[in-house]
Amino acid sequence: MVSLAAKAARSRTSKSMSWNGWATPYLFLAPYLVLFGVFVLAPALFGIWVSLHDWDFMLEGRPFVGLDNYTALLDPASAVYADFWMSMRATGIFTLISVPFLVVLPLGIALLLNRPFRGRTFFRGLFFAPYVLGVAVVCLMWRLLLDPNLGLIDSLLGTDIAWTTSLPWAWVALVGVTVWWTIGFNGVIYLAGMQDIPRELYDAAKVDGASRWAEFRHVTLPGLRPVALFVVTTTILASANMFGQSYLLTQGSPGGETRTAIVYMLDVGLKQYKMGSASAMSYVLTLALIVISVLNFRLFRGRS
Repeated sequence: MVSLAAKAARSRTSKSMSWNGWATPYLFLAPYLVLFGVFVLAPALFGIWVSLHDWDFMLEGRPFVGLDNYTALLDPASAVYADFWMSMRATGIFTLISVPFLVVLPLGIALLLNRPFRGRTFFRGLFFAPYVLGVAVVCLMWRLLLDPNLGLIDSLLGTDIAWTTSLPWAWVALVGVTVWWTIGFNGVIYLAGMQDIPRELYDAAKVDGASRWAEFRHVTLPGLRPVALFVVTTTILASANMFGQSYLLTQGSPGGETRTAIVYMLDVGLKQYKMGSASAMSYVLTLALIVISVLNFRLFRGRS
């Protein structure tokens, strides 16, 4: 009897430990899953529901319109077609111009700051410092500096350029301010990745007589591939979702040429009260970014 009771107790203990072992990961994930569900998944699903309706805050009824908000974005005769694709074009221009600078320049800075020299810590902090500023502070400061009448930039250069209201200077201002503001973040990411590359690989390269360029090509770049994938992907996503600089610095000037998709969605959704149409636009942009991200992952995987 004692033996049977002991076996039964061991069996219950074993089952309890087995259940606890199976459930433990999910218990640790539970807080994140709850937050993800409430603040990410639920709003995303609700946004899809909104995009299928004529969702106007000023109307009591919000009729179901199916895919009409999506088809309107593809119909040249619709009221939103021209402005939406103009804003998508502005988003594409900004992304294509800014991403190479925000990927290559931080890499060069990280290479310099990874070498031992006096004051290295100071310069690391100096390059990262602008990133801690808020977008409103950055844009207000640079709007004053770029002012054609009172700005310091035109005074120093001896020019009279309308940096925020004329082309191509508005794009120069947007890209330049963004690079100045965010270059330190990508630089820190690259720097952290370089410090994870085993020092023995560089020592072996020196023994083989490799030049600095050969070390960079055959040791640094392969070691930074996962970091570069992260930097390129997050930079593309951040650039495609650029809002503050366009809204505060150029205010979409001239003639809406620098008004990005996010700014236009804000105008349609919160100023014109057409949340259904704005939601449809957001999901079209989301789909485009998903495709770009998948292609980016495939590109880096192909090089591995």
